[in-house]
Amino acid sequence: MGIEALAFYLFAGVTVMSGAMVVLSKNPVHCVLYLILAFFSTGGLFVLMGAEFLAMILVIVYVGAVAVLFLFVVMMLDIDFAELRAGYAQYLPFGIVLGGILALQLALIGFNWQTGPGAADLGATPVPTDKTNTEAIGQVLYTEYFFAFHGAAMVLLVAMIGAVVLTLRERTGVKRQNVSAQNARTAREAVEVVSVETREGI
Repeated sequence: MGIEALAFYLFAGVTVMSGAMVVLSKNPVHCVLYLILAFFSTGGLFVLMGAEFLAMILVIVYVGAVAVLFLFVVMMLDIDFAELRAGYAQYLPFGIVLGGILALQLALIGFNWQTGPGAADLGATPVPTDKTNTEAIGQVLYTEYFFAFHGAAMVLLVAMIGAVVLTLRERTGVKRQNVSAQNARTAREAVEVVSVETREGI
């Protein structure tokens, strides 16, 4: 077994184990840390496949921004774990039913999987050397998958706006800026001239 195969099995094994621990861990902070480990291992798999651009994007964007953001949000939330465990038995039958349906679907997919014609020849296809990995990805994204790429961006934008709207809370006693009122005020309303006597305060 060569060094590349050994590295593949190592990264793949760590990725699968980390993904399982993300689901099975009871501590949300541990879940986020396992998620970061899964991202790093997946980045290693991308490097082995020659997709170094995707590997760096995965590490920089997901580990450096998304996963760290998840970690900060989880640490800042005041989560009552006793209350979460109290409703565990109540939702257990429903979770078992959903898990059984998901397992059945995955089993059907696995047993009925068929390799496409010519898939074996794709692994032997030489990697083009006339363009970089980043250039090749950009050319494919903005030509063949142009509408799908921008459609996914619009979905993420709508999801982000929806998350902001859902988490917005109106609080009383907070001073808010009224831009239209500020732009409509006159100089007489904005400035007040006060005559102050000598040696006396306002």
